[in-house]
Amino acid sequence: MGSVRKASAWLGLVDDSDDERYYDDDYSEGPEPGDAWVTDPRVRVADQAAQDQGSRIATVTPDGFRDARGIGELFREGIPVIVNLTAMETADAKRVVDFAAGLTFGLRGSIERVATRVFLLTPPDYQIVSGEARRGNSGFFNQS
Repeated sequence: MGSVRKASAWLGLVDDSDDERYYDDDYSEGPEPGDAWVTDPRVRVADQAAQDQGSRIATVTPDGFRDARGIGELFREGIPVIVNLTAMETADAKRVVDFAAGLTFGLRGSIERVATRVFLLTPPDYQIVSGEARRGNSGFFNQS
C-alpha cells in the first residue's frame, strides 16, 4: 500500500481494506521534493528549502494539554511556534498558555498573541516586527 493510500486510510478518507488492484505495485511512492514529514499531523513545518536555511516555523493546533510537550520540543530546537488554541476547551487552553509563557521565559524567548487564542512563540534570536509601527504618518489621507 502506498504512503498516500496509508495516509488516506489513517485519516479515515478510505477504507484500508479496499481492493488494491487499482494500484500499480511497481510504482514506489516516496516523499515528494519539499515535503517535511512530521510524526504529528497537527504540526506543519515549512518546506525543505527553508529548513536547509534554518528558518523554519511550526504551527501547532493542540487537542489538549498533553500536546504541550510537542510545543516545548519544537521551541527548544529553536523553531518559532504558532500555537492555535481555538479548538481547545478554555481550561486546557489556559494551561497551554501558562506552559508556553514559562517555556519562553525559561529559554529567554518571547510570546505574543497574534489573534484570539493564537500565540506566537519565538526563540531569543528572532525579532518580531509589528506592522503597527509603520502605521504612523504614511502620507495617505486619513478619512476618519
